[in-house]
Amino acid sequence: MTNSKTSPKTFLPTASPISSNTFPKPSLAPSAISRTGHIDFTEFTLANGLHVILHEDHKSPVVCLNIAYHVGSKNESESRRGFAHLFEHLLFDGSKNVPRGAFDLFITQAGGNDNAYTTEDKTNYYEVLPSHQLELGLWLESDRMLEFGVSEISLVTQKNVVKEEKRERYDNSPYGSLSIRMNRLAYKTFPYWWAVIGDMETIDAATLVDVRDFFETYYVPNNAVLVLSGDFEPKNARALIERYFGPIPRGQRVCFRPEYDEPQSQTEIRETIDNESVPLPGVFHGYKIPPEGTHEFAAIDLLTDILSSGQSSRLFRSLIYELQIASDVTAYVDGREKPGLAYLYALGSEETTSIDELEHALDAVMDEVIAHGVTERELAKAINKTEARWIAGRVTVQGKADHLAHAAVFFGDAERANTVIDEYRTVTIRDVQQAAAKYFTRENRVTIVYRVPQEPIAMAPESVTSENLLS
Repeated sequence: MTNSKTSPKTFLPTASPISSNTFPKPSLAPSAISRTGHIDFTEFTLANGLHVILHEDHKSPVVCLNIAYHVGSKNESESRRGFAHLFEHLLFDGSKNVPRGAFDLFITQAGGNDNAYTTEDKTNYYEVLPSHQLELGLWLESDRMLEFGVSEISLVTQKNVVKEEKRERYDNSPYGSLSIRMNRLAYKTFPYWWAVIGDMETIDAATLVDVRDFFETYYVPNNAVLVLSGDFEPKNARALIERYFGPIPRGQRVCFRPEYDEPQSQTEIRETIDNESVPLPGVFHGYKIPPEGTHEFAAIDLLTDILSSGQSSRLFRSLIYELQIASDVTAYVDGREKPGLAYLYALGSEETTSIDELEHALDAVMDEVIAHGVTERELAKAINKTEARWIAGRVTVQGKADHLAHAAVFFGDAERANTVIDEYRTVTIRDVQQAAAKYFTRENRVTIVYRVPQEPIAMAPESVTSENLLS
């Protein structure tokens, strides 16, 4: 599985997916989009509350069915951390009328592929299929939504799968604990403080009753958006959607939507890690930033491009080319529905002798931006790169479906998939400088320093939990 948050500059959705299964992506021809990347669509809502978005694209004989549920790790209770991600796994392991292991088999035998991802704010499932297999995809997804169908053996199996994933990606991977540690330090009360993947003890504690309750609260039509993108006839597609999803009852429970109540940081929070196996020393800064979709978020996103995208970027020029004290430098945004984080980090080289020198060099680059701003040329270049990524992300029917679903879930407005780039085009050099001065301060950041251990560190047999991260 991959986590897009670890890949800098992921532009819409910025969320940090944890995928449950991976299949080769089919080779798809470019879709019918305009030069500006505009996506034409129609939309309607079923009586049970399921919002449906249709985008026709007849360039290739494929369809993408994307269902986004407005539930992520922030909607969990503290005692059930990791439920949203665990549930993502469970729904690939059988439903009311689909036996265990058959979901993926049906898709692959039909010539398609499927996948899913979970973030702090939403969960997405999608299938890409030959267009004549549209009805198969609708049946499979509607069966997952129709009725709770998770078995005890599926729960036990997927608990073990998730725990092994946590060991591999977080506990026994260099710098793997970074996101867990960063969130735990950056958020004191709001449920972004725990990891999307959860903790060993809360995963183990999950019962079939707990899982059923989660399903009946969040996996309901009125908490979902269905996007169909690709080669289909709208009248026929709508009839099939109404046939398969229309009879599903509307959810009656109240979804937990936590209010953001984090206090403003008054001082920098720091942690030094010297007991994890890392090959090089590293300094990682996390700055609290506004939610995705705000003008300040766009300014900060562009700033991170200016700081670290390409060999002409400020961090690369300073730390790698001129000072020659870093082997890697990166800045990127972790956009969320509520205030997220901007990451800024540098890894030392084998010749690096001073962590302090590395950190001072990072600070010097940011201080220069705050004091003197960025140039018009730097900003124009960042906007052009962002627009190029934005268009490239919607070349396939899968990409377009994901953009539409993201806009509908995050903002309640699918049209924002077309207009969000306009927000970036209006950002000025003054906006960038003001955002840097406001958010990239010592008081507003968490700093985590990784030092190379003096003695070899054995791989963890069990996962690090949120409770012992700071011990």
